[in-house]
Amino acid sequence: MRSNSLLVAVAALLLAGCTASKKIDTKEPVIATIGNQPIYASEFRYVYDKNNSGNDDAYSKESISEYLELYSNFKLKVMEAESRGLDTTTAFKKELEGYKEQLAQPYLTEKSVTDNLVREAYERLKKEINASHILLSVAADADPQDTLATYNQILELHKRATAGEDFSKLAREHSQDPSAAENGGNLGYFTAMQMVYPFEDAAYKTAPGQISQPVRTRFGYHIIKVNEVRPAQGEVKVAHIMVRSTPGMPKADSLAAKQRIDAIYKRVQRNENWDKLVAEFSEDANSAANGGELPWFGTGRMIPTFEDVAFKLKKEGEIAPPVATPYGWHIIKLIEKKGLPPYEDMEQSLRNRVAKDSRSELNKAAFLKRIRTENNFTEDAAAKDIALSKANDDLLQATWTFDAADKAVNTTLFTIQGKPYKIRDFYDYVKTEQRPRTKGTAAHHMNLLYEAFVNKSLIDYEKANLENKHTDYRMLVQEYHDGILLFQLMDEKVWSKAVEDTTGLKAYFEQNKEKYQWGQRAEATVVSAASKEILAAVQKQLADRKYEVGNKPADVLFAANKAELAKEGTAALDELATRLQNNPRLSLVVNGHADSREDAASKDLAQKRAQAVSTYLAGKGVPAAQVSTLALGKTKQAGPDNTETGRRRNRRASFTLYSSDLNVLAENFNKENPLSVQITEKKFQKGENKALDQVKWEKGTYTTQQNGREYLIIINNILAPEPKQLSEVRGVVTSDYQNYLEQEWIKQLREKYPVSVNQAEISKLITE
Repeated sequence: MRSNSLLVAVAALLLAGCTASKKIDTKEPVIATIGNQPIYASEFRYVYDKNNSGNDDAYSKESISEYLELYSNFKLKVMEAESRGLDTTTAFKKELEGYKEQLAQPYLTEKSVTDNLVREAYERLKKEINASHILLSVAADADPQDTLATYNQILELHKRATAGEDFSKLAREHSQDPSAAENGGNLGYFTAMQMVYPFEDAAYKTAPGQISQPVRTRFGYHIIKVNEVRPAQGEVKVAHIMVRSTPGMPKADSLAAKQRIDAIYKRVQRNENWDKLVAEFSEDANSAANGGELPWFGTGRMIPTFEDVAFKLKKEGEIAPPVATPYGWHIIKLIEKKGLPPYEDMEQSLRNRVAKDSRSELNKAAFLKRIRTENNFTEDAAAKDIALSKANDDLLQATWTFDAADKAVNTTLFTIQGKPYKIRDFYDYVKTEQRPRTKGTAAHHMNLLYEAFVNKSLIDYEKANLENKHTDYRMLVQEYHDGILLFQLMDEKVWSKAVEDTTGLKAYFEQNKEKYQWGQRAEATVVSAASKEILAAVQKQLADRKYEVGNKPADVLFAANKAELAKEGTAALDELATRLQNNPRLSLVVNGHADSREDAASKDLAQKRAQAVSTYLAGKGVPAAQVSTLALGKTKQAGPDNTETGRRRNRRASFTLYSSDLNVLAENFNKENPLSVQITEKKFQKGENKALDQVKWEKGTYTTQQNGREYLIIINNILAPEPKQLSEVRGVVTSDYQNYLEQEWIKQLREKYPVSVNQAEISKLITE
């Protein structure tokens, strides 16, 4: 029942809404009082609206009264949890802080910026761009002089490119993108969300055939030439057969791989089973077991040659001739194509991607700008100069520190809503965040740390004051606060108690037996088959109650002229013994074998070998009733070549495993078609099985049809109504017992914290 408790806790959160009484003006009207704690009208209205908006009976007398009853019960439990100090534990505080961190995220962004970025990304996904670029690397935190030098270099290359010099030649000679030497800077086709945002933005804003102005990314400065723009191809799902062939392999091996893929393709053209060919020949281990199927992919996700062939396939099931990639040869089969989904279908996933994408920096910058103004950020320029002047080369070694006795460290650097932040606070941050640097000056890195400290201070201040600035956030935090407390106490008082208190559960069941009654039931076997022929075949075997199990145990080998078990054979027998002990429905026939060349005087050798196995299993605790032996005698033909290896295979004991389980019978019939046969044997109630309900409920054998399937129904007995046993309804009884414990607990809480309702305020809600 513990799994159900999570659902109850969630339901309680939805019911609770929030308690904001500590934040509300005490002059507000009170709708009810629990103990000495008021429930304000505005609080109740918020919670009620959240959970009843859209209901036809909203704000009716019955609805208001019923909800106030539920809400009062909830508040009683929370008050009890607080009175026991459950909200002061370290575990509680840690859990609540984790939730607060998650809940705060939507309030720490600039929603309008996010909305625009999401819509922009969707519109850009409708197009694909083929572009080339030249990159000159410069670190994101490089000194200004280094950044300027790189910028001047990229400007010179931009000038040469726009003057008509060959762009690919310039890329090969100057680009610091390692792939440029081979591809001349060509990146192939890409679409939105595949490049860092500044690069993507410049590419989408540059016309085909034109070259962008220099653009800065975290990799450095780029100039981008847009070669072509085309409508998006959407996404494709394909399967493939791969034969590995890498560029550096010997020529003979490369030729062999080509011959192998061509031979496989000929078999594909003969319409041989695709899945079997994949399983037998494909060297892509990740997809071979799944018919060669690959995940959906769009432009820019695969090797270009593979991608081009996949998107050129038109009809589902169409197969392309072998194509080479750096990984080998591929035969590609089209499974399905799809275009760009509607915006509404993609909006949430795009929001999630935007939050993780480099374009989120735009959102962060806009958010920081807003809260800097809202929170009256005021900076002391002189104090900043003093703070930054203490930078030295120790900072580059990450060993920088400061003199805590220096009076200057107590100088205010800046204020946020009047709250002072001292030079000491900044220096403490520097000591924590400093990292070894191999490039740049100490002054530059100290300045970067200062900017980071200001931003962190602004965000931390905003987070700390979210409850004061945003009513919805305050309400949500209170919901989680109360919900965590409720879960802890409900688990102790109701959920776990109902499961662990077996004596109380049994007593509750005995007092309420009349609630748990079986109606008339049929003890029956119901067989559903795809055809009359299959049904007849099943019926012929049904009475045997002995069905061969497909998962056959391995043979046990013996030495020539011996009937003693070797040590290497007992491990498999130990597993077999465990299997038989764990499943009383299984039975085993041990078949003894002997080779025709073994001692002619040992005519009973086969029987002795079977008996040796049977004796060993009995010694492992397997009941004698589950094992029988059969001597198959001597084998005249040892093997196809009558070799010693073949003869050795006949000095053995083999096994046939049977089960009385009807599911095994069904499995035997379902090997080719998993829906051929379904067999159910149990006690049925009326209405539980439509086919059974069609026949007369009397002992006997019946046939009928239902939804195009053939049914055999064997009714062994009709059972009169009778009380249920606790073991048969433990789950239902436990749930009912939980409800009983909760109601009794609420009665106790109402005595401890009397509930008083202000009917006049209730009436105002109803009439409004």
